[in-house]
Amino acid sequence: MSTENVSSEDQPEVSGSADPVSEVVPDEGAVSEIADAGAQPEVEEELNEFGFSADEMVTDDDLEEESVAEASPIEELVEETVHGEVDESEMDWYILKVQVNREKSICDTLRRNVKRAGMEGYFQDILVPTEDVREFTKAGKQRVIKRKLYPGYIVVRMAINDDSWFLVRETSGIGDFTGSAGKPAPLSAEEIARIISTTRPVEDEESEEKIKTAIPFKEGDRVRVKEGYFQNYEGDVSAVDERNGRITVMIDIFGRPNPVELDHWHVESVA
Repeated sequence: MSTENVSSEDQPEVSGSADPVSEVVPDEGAVSEIADAGAQPEVEEELNEFGFSADEMVTDDDLEEESVAEASPIEELVEETVHGEVDESEMDWYILKVQVNREKSICDTLRRNVKRAGMEGYFQDILVPTEDVREFTKAGKQRVIKRKLYPGYIVVRMAINDDSWFLVRETSGIGDFTGSAGKPAPLSAEEIARIISTTRPVEDEESEEKIKTAIPFKEGDRVRVKEGYFQNYEGDVSAVDERNGRITVMIDIFGRPNPVELDHWHVESVA
């Protein structure tokens, strides 16, 4: 029989067209065979909600390590800006003009400002020049007080540079350094030695004897005797003895001036 007489009905039926995917994708057995052969299947990395993988994320530990690594040069910079100390030979004593009756409080303020600015290395001493004097009350009782040698002035031992000069000038109550042509003039060794020995005397028996007495009178003042043999007599002060707290008054007796030595609290001023 020839092929021409074979009809389409004689052709074998095909249940369906071949699936190309099924032909390409291996079955489970094939995958397992590949795995056994040492092939590693590609694993997809897990991403967070922002689309970053774990390797791409920066943790707090990473930031801390980075900040610690960067701290060293910053600390070095801070250390370089800290004010250092200077040699004592570079320091001198200077007089500062300040507000009257505020000398002590201004000294305290300047000390605080120096400490706050970390400039203790440029300042060695700050003080109000004073002297110990003995004064008597109206009842005749005595006490030792500090009397200012130069009201409206304080002295400071320091090294002058732009920073220390600016700190002093910016302290409330301080006017300026004393000197000429706007240039601070340091005190001589003799001047400051006298000021310090008076302001900070050595406490011994001799120093007690050297204490002056605060007498509110001076030569030429007109006074009246309040008590004693010459009560109600008037006269002029001719001498003042601060060591012993006495004054000499010239009193007219029998028409002639006579010097009379009196305790200063036994007289009063005549207006």
